[in-house]
Amino acid sequence: MKLVIEILQINIFLQLREVNLLSYWINCSISLDGKRSLEIYVKGSPHKDWKLTICFAFGKALEVGGAISKSQSSAALLKFRSCLWNMAASTSRTCAAVERSIRQRVPPLLTDLYQFTMAYAYWRAGRHSEPAVFELFFRSNPFDGGFSLFSGLQDCLLFLRSFHFTDEDVEYLCSVLPPGSDPAFFSYLRKLDCSGVTVRSVPEGTVVFARVPLMEVSGPLAVVQLLETSLLCLVNYASLVCTNAARFRLAAGSRRRLVEMGLRRAQGPDGGLTASRYTYMGGFDLTSNVLAGYLFGIPVAGTMAHSYVTSFSCLEEVWPQSLVPANGAGDGPVDLISLSRDWLGRVCDLLGAEPGGARQGELAAFLSYAIAFPRNFLPVIDSYSVASGLVNFCTVALSLCDLQYQPLGVRLDSGDLCRQSLEVRRAFRACAEHFSVPAFHSLIIVGTNSITEHSVQELNKKENEIDAVGVGTHLVTCTQQPSLGCVYKLVEVKGSPRMKLSEDPEKSTMPGKKSVYRLLDAQGHPFLDLLCLSEEPPPQAGVALRCHPLGGDQDVATVTASQVTRLRQEVFSQGQITHPLRNAKEVRESVQSSLKTLQPQHKRLKDPEIYTVAASEKLHAVLKEVRRGDRKQNSSSGKILVEN
Repeated sequence: MKLVIEILQINIFLQLREVNLLSYWINCSISLDGKRSLEIYVKGSPHKDWKLTICFAFGKALEVGGAISKSQSSAALLKFRSCLWNMAASTSRTCAAVERSIRQRVPPLLTDLYQFTMAYAYWRAGRHSEPAVFELFFRSNPFDGGFSLFSGLQDCLLFLRSFHFTDEDVEYLCSVLPPGSDPAFFSYLRKLDCSGVTVRSVPEGTVVFARVPLMEVSGPLAVVQLLETSLLCLVNYASLVCTNAARFRLAAGSRRRLVEMGLRRAQGPDGGLTASRYTYMGGFDLTSNVLAGYLFGIPVAGTMAHSYVTSFSCLEEVWPQSLVPANGAGDGPVDLISLSRDWLGRVCDLLGAEPGGARQGELAAFLSYAIAFPRNFLPVIDSYSVASGLVNFCTVALSLCDLQYQPLGVRLDSGDLCRQSLEVRRAFRACAEHFSVPAFHSLIIVGTNSITEHSVQELNKKENEIDAVGVGTHLVTCTQQPSLGCVYKLVEVKGSPRMKLSEDPEKSTMPGKKSVYRLLDAQGHPFLDLLCLSEEPPPQAGVALRCHPLGGDQDVATVTASQVTRLRQEVFSQGQITHPLRNAKEVRESVQSSLKTLQPQHKRLKDPEIYTVAASEKLHAVLKEVRRGDRKQNSSSGKILVEN
């Protein structure tokens, strides 16, 4: 009889050509004879719910067996098996690169000096191990909007898992902390990690609102204090740019494709990479950023710049000059220059253009690019004028169609994009009908020209034929609002609630460790987020409850939810990530699902209705008690406690 002992459950990512980046749960068991068995469950389209069992001996595969529960394609299964082994090593390197990137970009020293001075003072006072709870939240929705999207959680978790100080880190801290600091403190830092830290968080990609605690970080006081700046750095911009992307998506509607192309405009390499990742999660379809494609599995796109077009001056610069037909028919390569010359006159006659008006250097650039990428021909056509670029594009595109290739379309980068797109589409339709080339009906038109959220909205109001929009500067720099303003505040020490008081009521915090619930109506739309003390029982569906809305004129409200969901879940404990990490595509899908649940009045880009966030009666009572206690404590000096 064979004894099998469960030893491990882990989450990994495998990059498969057929299914992009998917998440796999692996249940690993080991038997007494030394063999290891893995059961792999594949989740996600296009191949749903696969199960494979893979046996190992000393790390080497012995056999692969399995079954498909929903897909009956044995050929697909065989392809999956081969890809599993061929791609696992490459994917492992990619995943390692992501975590290595976090360690390099966000080492423990990427923080403010006062985190270390406070940690030292806690340590000197013997308070460094006291259990403490911090909350991360923001005070107002960005862009004068009605919502935000919580992002950056995965990077936070990877940062926490690898958090430790190297000898070099500690040596540097010795040099910058005040002279006379106790050397024993630096020995303490050398042993520090996040094994005592627990994080409860809203899932990444969830629609969230002002004043809702997104992350609860609990653990030894000195440790969770040291985490503040790094966690804020990882969440603030990620959530802001993801929200900005979602607003662009709402403005564009579901039909028009959105391309992020802001790397060159971003605030440095890290800002550019972060923007590409989180704008995709927020609803963009493609990125121009190659590294983002490699690290995060985001589809990449791009063709040519104006510099490529203007680098050519004559047809003699085109080399090679021939192209093999796509179907391999004929007697070999065809002279594309001669073929395009035949088409140029016919196109000019059809469009009423002068042959001499088409720039020869531009035609040479288009021909050269088409020969290099006959299946991905999408040039920018306004380097000189749209009139010249349109004639030259149609000439080269018709030549490609003669050779059984499908050109993709054109990019417009200046001027009145709506008007130009109509002219371009008319020309495409004329060519399709006059020359009997159906492929011209499916050509796309991409618009790029300092696109803003407002200009995307205007596209929906004006007649145009733009299929895709490329957005750069105003997306990645978040020109409407440069910072989300997340904060990280202490709410409990040694089980006692703590509160920040301020002369500005908006900067006051809610004391105590909490649970957060989202209340939904009968149609599944959220209408209120409720903050409760952690020991309170959860609100019940169908049962009326009294609560105190935050930041509004209404002091007390009575509400009844049809459904109640707990908003946060444990994601990190005892030094380990305790919830499966998700790839960018999965988070992107969560974003869209979460946005669909919102009522239209909360998603309005201008003057949205404010979503209600409220405190339970018990939490409200604690808030009043802490405020009263503080007034008594400070009455003798006549001062009100203000913590900045």
